[in-house]
Amino acid sequence: MIRTTNVRDGFIDTENVRCVTEETYKKWTRRLIPKRGDVILTREAPLGKVGKIRSDDQIFLGQRLYHFRTNPQKLDADFLLYALLYDDLQGQIRGYGSGATVEHMRLEDVPCLEILLPEIEEQRKIAAILSAYDELIENNLRRIKILEEMAQNLYREWFVKFRFPGHEQARFVDSPLGMIPEGWEAVAFTDIADILSGGTPSTSVEEYWSGSIPFFAPKDAPESFYVTNTEKSITALGLKKCNSKLYQKNTVFITARGTVGKVVMPSMDMAMNQSCYALRGKEGISQLYLFLATKDKVEYLKKNTGGATFETIVVDTFKRMLVAKPCREVINQFSCLIQAVIEMILNVLKKNTTLRRTRDMLLPRLISGEVDVSRLDIAIPEEAVA
Repeated sequence: MIRTTNVRDGFIDTENVRCVTEETYKKWTRRLIPKRGDVILTREAPLGKVGKIRSDDQIFLGQRLYHFRTNPQKLDADFLLYALLYDDLQGQIRGYGSGATVEHMRLEDVPCLEILLPEIEEQRKIAAILSAYDELIENNLRRIKILEEMAQNLYREWFVKFRFPGHEQARFVDSPLGMIPEGWEAVAFTDIADILSGGTPSTSVEEYWSGSIPFFAPKDAPESFYVTNTEKSITALGLKKCNSKLYQKNTVFITARGTVGKVVMPSMDMAMNQSCYALRGKEGISQLYLFLATKDKVEYLKKNTGGATFETIVVDTFKRMLVAKPCREVINQFSCLIQAVIEMILNVLKKNTTLRRTRDMLLPRLISGEVDVSRLDIAIPEEAVA
């Protein structure tokens, strides 16, 4: 089931989703079954996010979404996607938004949106230019996923299955965690990492906000290893007036309240709010090893939350969690090996940031007609004219 949180930046995440039964799917998709090429708009929480279905998976849409399917002879679906991302239509969507607590758009207002519509050939050319960037972004996302799976599989091979280099000669001994290699220790997680907190400067003081320091909150946590941007930022004065430190690149962030158990690393120095913890490896523990070790323990942390009213990871949860602490030589060997993979992931993420920035710079100029594409010789994909 696709929810509003699965829709962002022109894409739809079809992997991190909930599933519905076959009976529910058939009952609620009788009118229009979502398919590849359809455009989706979020009507609420948040309002105005746009994405396109880019796979042939069976998809069930949540109730806060609006579903567009175009007549390709009159309106190109990709052109519609980019028009909905353009400031003019985003402004119209915000104008129709209402609600005292949650901003939302009524179903009956969606058909009232007005779009500047050039001839179909121009629509297709504009869509082809912008789609070229999105195709590169999508290919890079697939590369990132493969690299991240490689890193996690390598961690499990060495530290869960104990198939590290030289394991054939290793002697195994009993421990509270079962049999572990001799020289390793069964210790509390707090013996390998410091658990640090965050904080939020007063939201009523303007001087604390909209500065140059990224401010991480749970909703900023992506599905990938690195968080590269945040919705909010604070000033140096705001940092002084809150409990957060300025955490360096590769500090491990874990969301502890609300959305529990998202584990990421900042790609640059960031501050962090009080709904998260920052983890720093103690002597001999590298941040990359700590990051993958934390991700490997996420299910334990999520199942052992505290809190009287809602799920919360507390410091005592980390203290109670036992981990097998490898000898320093093995950690160093692993960290050197994984460094290249992690750097590749970060480099591809940075390429995607550049691609998105370029696409977003071109989008308003193309959709508004400021750039004339009528005389450009642009190859149009066959599916666009089908």
